[in-house]
Amino acid sequence: MSEIKTYTHNKPFSLESGEGLPHIDIAYSTLGKLNATRNNVVWICHALTANSDVESWWPGLVGNGCVIDPEKYFIVCSNVLGSCYGTTGPASINPATGKPYGLDFPQFTVRDVVDVQLLLASHLNISKVKLLMGGSFGGSQVLELALCKRWQIEHLLLIATGAKETAWGIAIHEAQRMALTADATFTDNTESAGANGLKAARGIGLLTYRTFEAYNTQQTDDDERTDNFSAASYMQYQGEKLVKRFHAHCYWYLSKCLDTHHIGRGRGGIEDALSKLDVPTTIITVEGDVLIPESEQKVLARHIRESIHYKIPSAYGHDGFLIETEAIGKIIQMELIKNKIKMVKEITVADLKNLIDNKEKFQLIDVREEFEREIATIGGELIPLGEIADQIAKISSERKVVVYCRSGRRSADAIENLQQLNGFDNLYNLKGGILAWADEIDPSIEKY
Repeated sequence: MSEIKTYTHNKPFSLESGEGLPHIDIAYSTLGKLNATRNNVVWICHALTANSDVESWWPGLVGNGCVIDPEKYFIVCSNVLGSCYGTTGPASINPATGKPYGLDFPQFTVRDVVDVQLLLASHLNISKVKLLMGGSFGGSQVLELALCKRWQIEHLLLIATGAKETAWGIAIHEAQRMALTADATFTDNTESAGANGLKAARGIGLLTYRTFEAYNTQQTDDDERTDNFSAASYMQYQGEKLVKRFHAHCYWYLSKCLDTHHIGRGRGGIEDALSKLDVPTTIITVEGDVLIPESEQKVLARHIRESIHYKIPSAYGHDGFLIETEAIGKIIQMELIKNKIKMVKEITVADLKNLIDNKEKFQLIDVREEFEREIATIGGELIPLGEIADQIAKISSERKVVVYCRSGRRSADAIENLQQLNGFDNLYNLKGGILAWADEIDPSIEKY
């Protein structure tokens, strides 16, 4: 377990609402050591009720011997504003009264949460980040941090997240807040305020964190009982577990914070905001996620120019971003961590057009996902990047092979993989991908 430290920012902190706090305590954890060039930082943003001890809630992904290894990286995780794990929130003491803020705590947004992390980064003298990553609410923070343009960021990793809180998500949060406020003790300014409401709110959330299949597989009773069902006991247990470690007031405020997520607000809309992200970005969908489904990640993949989109299988749904660490780790290993020098031959869109116009014999391979091909295509055989190894027999070793994707990055990865697997030396990466084709050859193709 990493040591949790506290940085106190002893100056007034202004919130988006216009309200403020007299000072901010920021709880954070670090693992590993910052190297001499200060460029080995992995900054991790946590989700709703987690804390800064990332090893404890992302085992298998972060820790010694894992893909995010403190032997290689300086790993930072900051507890979010409004939490009860050390960063200033409703459970913190209000210096004006000597009592917890409780429901007098000011409301805050995702951007306020990010501004607190920027204060911590300044304190730690961090301005370069090798990998900025997070899942769910953590992914919301990653997007906002990237759009701040305050850091030099090498890569983003977004798991089970979207560009804006959906009406579905807001409705779920409101149902949870209704459960919280239905508890008569919720307005008390005590540690146990709203405990039963918090249990109920947790239960509502759990229905969206897992899938129908997960509950049926793990909680179905095979006998003929008429009460004391395993599924009911599971919900009670999980509710009680949260009550022991979290505060109802913090849950209420953080749920309101989630509702504010909208990266297009004040930036000309979602498409414009995403188009301004010029950082290589890996986007991961968790199969069966009903809380933040694949359609939300497709929006990100469509409008972030330098993005790659993966979908990982999972029986768990949204919670898969915490559980499927092996699959996530493999993607990180392949896309983000290996600092490989790409020795890939390139071909321009003008040269490709000449090949087509002259009816030369060559093979054209599209390594994007099927949904992307439905948006825009210049033809060729579809072999998604993740299926390259399994479909290697389809790729010619005799003719020139031109490989393309959206921007040229995935196709470069595909060529590198093929060279390692089979020693191909007839592969050419379409420079600039389909975006360059749309710019220089065919403006009727939709740029996405």
